[in-house]
Amino acid sequence: MSATVLFVPGLRDHVEDHWQTHAARAFPGSVTVAPLTEYRLLRSARVAALDAALRAIEGEVVIAAHSAGCLMVAQWALAPTRSIRAALLATPADVEHPLPPGYPSYEDLSANGWLPIPRRPLPFPTLVVASRSDPLAEFDRVADMAHDWGAQLHDAGEVGHLNPPAGFGPWLDGHELIKQRPSGERTGHGRTDCAEY
Repeated sequence: MSATVLFVPGLRDHVEDHWQTHAARAFPGSVTVAPLTEYRLLRSARVAALDAALRAIEGEVVIAAHSAGCLMVAQWALAPTRSIRAALLATPADVEHPLPPGYPSYEDLSANGWLPIPRRPLPFPTLVVASRSDPLAEFDRVADMAHDWGAQLHDAGEVGHLNPPAGFGPWLDGHELIKQRPSGERTGHGRTDCAEY
């Protein structure tokens, strides 16, 4: 594929056995948004880091985001600074509800600018991957996000939060989804209509 893949991690940044880490190795020339050393929970700092990574890439970009990284993309898209070829948003976190223990609290997320989740249609073709067993977001809530973002919805089944505690590791289905792009037409919950790059 000719576009550069930009991986956008969630708030935990680089995780060695995460599907994004494995996928980044599988896509030559891919870029991952660098972790922050300060203001790590501040939404505006995260969006600025995403924007800096995007501005540094020449040519077309495909975004592959995970968890809160999906929300960073939605926030950035409120005032985009460049065009995006397509985006894969995997298991977005529902920060409008308290997250499980070990994740930032609702109060901290609210104080750092994460609420509400942007619901404006995204200005690029987008595929949202939803899990039916995600402890960070109910399936129907993610389906609603996908609808509001004008995105296609891919029902991934019971895959938890698509992270190492859920058994991922490599996520080979994700590799295939990154290689494709949404057609731009919604096809309904649980289905995708993808065309090769």
